[in-house]
Amino acid sequence: MSDPASPPAPPRRRPDRSSVTICDVARLAGVSMITVSRAMNTPEQVSEAKLAKIRAVVDQLGYVPNRMAGGLKSARSRLVMALVPSLSSQVFTPTVQALTEALEQRGYHLMLGQSGYEDSREDHMLEAIIGRRPDGIVLTGVLHSQESRKRLIASGIPVVETWDYSPSPIDMLVGFSHDRVGEEVCTFLARQGRRHLALVTGSDARAMRRRDGFVRSAARLGLPPPRVAMIAAPATHANARVALAALLDAGPPLDAVFCSSDLVALGVLNELQSRGLSVPGAVAIVGFGDLAYAASMHPSLSTIRIDGARLGRLAAELIVQRAEGREVDEPVIDLGFELVERDSTGGG
Repeated sequence: MSDPASPPAPPRRRPDRSSVTICDVARLAGVSMITVSRAMNTPEQVSEAKLAKIRAVVDQLGYVPNRMAGGLKSARSRLVMALVPSLSSQVFTPTVQALTEALEQRGYHLMLGQSGYEDSREDHMLEAIIGRRPDGIVLTGVLHSQESRKRLIASGIPVVETWDYSPSPIDMLVGFSHDRVGEEVCTFLARQGRRHLALVTGSDARAMRRRDGFVRSAARLGLPPPRVAMIAAPATHANARVALAALLDAGPPLDAVFCSSDLVALGVLNELQSRGLSVPGAVAIVGFGDLAYAASMHPSLSTIRIDGARLGRLAAELIVQRAEGREVDEPVIDLGFELVERDSTGGG
């Protein structure tokens, strides 16, 4: 049941441009480069009027000082930076491992950072990363602040966005459509005769798009509006149980639950079992991620499988191609996804 998720975007080539430099800032602000340097490093030595003008130009251009400029000069750093929401999330592990191995085979090294979910540190981390001029940056998702997008574009550093889909990424993308995931799971459950659907979902942006696709598909199929229980990201086994318990206690009955992760699905399963509700007889469950334990759960878990390892290898290849000045023929790659049917939906 592979799905290309969305129509592939036409090949895109990043504009042929250099990164924004201190010379660009100085020229537009009408000051010397040394004045710009002082404004960046010792602002107390610059008049308030000039400082305000320089800062306005910096904001306009998205300029980030090159923190490596005073160090040893080399053609490339051979360093790639990657940001993931959580280092403890198993769903990203195959991607990180494949990315690391693929880059090492090409003579590059990966450094990993944790950006978080609700209170994302991405803006602050990207400013520090861009200032050190790595050969590439790998990001999770496509939703970034306008300031970060501006800085990334101005830097000229190769960027690959992953684990999401957009026809117009910052530079390059390897991912899939979360909206389409939600739509396909809802359609699958409806075909099984399930009508009283629910979601137990984390509150991160990608999970929200799966929710939106699920709810939209239910409306199109003429089903009652799915009931939704939200969990602050990162979701845990315990708060998944609490969320489902609230849905069950509030009524009316439900006969299928789509979960934002396999871990959430495990919590949902345990809560149903504790209440004597059979799976899949009374309630069907679908997870997301196809983690290692999904197949060995009892009952085994139907879930959405993403080829995270292939995603990591492709992201590495795109970064290396761009870093070495080669043309990228397919900068937007839609991996699609697979709905794996197991016992939790009666498909084992």
